Amino acid sequence: MKLLLNLQNLKLLWTLKPPNRTFHGHARLLSSDVYSQYESIRQGKQEIPKYFNFASDVLDKWSEIEKAGKRPSNPAFWWVNGEGEEVKWSFEELGFLSRKVANVLTKECGLQKGDRLILILPRIPEWWLVKVACMRAGIVIIPGTSQLSAKDILYRLQASKAACIVTTDKLAPAVDSVASQCQLLKAKLMVSKGSREGWLNFTELYQNQSADHSCIKTRIQDPMMIFFTSGTTGSPKMTQHSQGSLGFRPLLSERYERVKYWLDLTPSQMIWNTADTGWILTSIASFFDPWVFGSCVFMHNLPQTDSEVILNTLCRFPIDALVGAPTLFRMLVQNDLSKYKFLSLKYCISGGEPLNPEVMEQWKSYTGLDIHEVYGQTEMGVICSISKGMKIKPGSMGKAAPLYDVQIVDKNANILPPGQQGEIAIRSKPIRPLGFFSEYLDNPKKTAESERGDFYVTGDRGTMDEEGYFQFIGRDDDIIISSGYRIGPFEVESALIEHPAVVETAVVSSPDPLRGEVVKAFVVLSPTFPSTDLKSLTRDLQDHVKKTTAPYKYPRKVEFVKELPKTVTGKIKRNELRDKEWGRI
Repeated sequence: MKLLLNLQNLKLLWTLKPPNRTFHGHARLLSSDVYSQYESIRQGKQEIPKYFNFASDVLDKWSEIEKAGKRPSNPAFWWVNGEGEEVKWSFEELGFLSRKVANVLTKECGLQKGDRLILILPRIPEWWLVKVACMRAGIVIIPGTSQLSAKDILYRLQASKAACIVTTDKLAPAVDSVASQCQLLKAKLMVSKGSREGWLNFTELYQNQSADHSCIKTRIQDPMMIFFTSGTTGSPKMTQHSQGSLGFRPLLSERYERVKYWLDLTPSQMIWNTADTGWILTSIASFFDPWVFGSCVFMHNLPQTDSEVILNTLCRFPIDALVGAPTLFRMLVQNDLSKYKFLSLKYCISGGEPLNPEVMEQWKSYTGLDIHEVYGQTEMGVICSISKGMKIKPGSMGKAAPLYDVQIVDKNANILPPGQQGEIAIRSKPIRPLGFFSEYLDNPKKTAESERGDFYVTGDRGTMDEEGYFQFIGRDDDIIISSGYRIGPFEVESALIEHPAVVETAVVSSPDPLRGEVVKAFVVLSPTFPSTDLKSLTRDLQDHVKKTTAPYKYPRKVEFVKELPKTVTGKIKRNELRDKEWGRI
């Protein structure tokens, strides 16, 4: 495989011990886990620590527990690519390997605590190694999807002032095409067997590094990650998270109270999350939360979302929990599920957008398994969930997650009674919950606008019933959520308007049976542009958007119109277009 280090040559580096681990260890080994060590803080008997680093305070603690023989002999990380290659690491091995990478970043790339690193890798082991290494060195991680275009990468490099970028040979040419415009970029690190002028080779540097590295001391509020999240207008915002908001939050959340944490795993269990590495869900479900509980993170390379590959993988490997966007489950139920017998699967989780009740019914009728919905945002992770043992209400996304006081509010931030529709909001005053993002970086106006009275407002509309279950109604703005991808109409409109055929355009969401909703563009053509072959022009516009911005943002539907509906002040009535698409008018 191109992107992976040569497994044969680096056998001793990848695996310090023979990979003979089996699953489902003894319960008596689990009494001194990392999560239990924070019980006095959860009970309010001790204060939240001033200093915290996920690498040293969670991962290295699990390594110590492992070495003492008090953790089941399961991998901490298990990766396969479907072509016979696989990687298994214990927590001890993860520590050894990530310290080597930390030395690459600090000694070879010259990075220091507080520097920012853009990480654009597919689902390969190096993504996890670089993330842990950054935490050890105090470097701020900025993940991105591999679908980003050169224009997207340029914006992220300039806005974040990143000092380093780590990516593959596939994206290196796109980076090189814009790097000269990024004066603060001082290191480019490529994960590849080959070489490229101006790039450091991850494989070569990694092989020769020492594993002697001391984890840097970080405060619990120190920045750890930045996610670019799309908005209704303007370019994506930088949402900054701290060591506490992502790393410490699961340690503070109760697992055994009436409302449990969304994820309830043991060190004997394994979770597989199929989301893209650029999204916060992968950081939560394939990194922080399972590793807090000492569980194994399973990952398939999945270059494409193939339902047969996913179903066969569930039959071959001892995966206890499956996490995916609703699109995943919509795809899976289209197969003859009677042909598949899952090895260990017992817990299914869907997040990113609402899941159709009929899909939940189909899945359960074939597999006997419920699908538990979770609801969240980049700004604060999981907000509501249906956790283990909770009653499942079709169409509901569950109750408020631990640490959050979630309410339905009106435009004046007044709490609305059960059954009344309003905005979903989380109480942020007088005490800001630990799981909240720190700020929209370099954008104090947007940060302030996200607050209303004592609440952070999500921009989503919903209701709450008498039992505290929330139901999602829709966005209060123009954001499009397709297959779990969050797409701002401004980015698509900006790409379309660059095409010589387009005079004016408006982008809205449109219903889709597989993806939930898709991007639809209403396009007004230039009178000078020939429009005899509209099918060919549609493909041309779609290809143009794919090349100009990330391909997942392209309009799957295009409608050519003579004019767009507007207000008396000339503002496009997107709500009217969207409501027509959804049959509301």
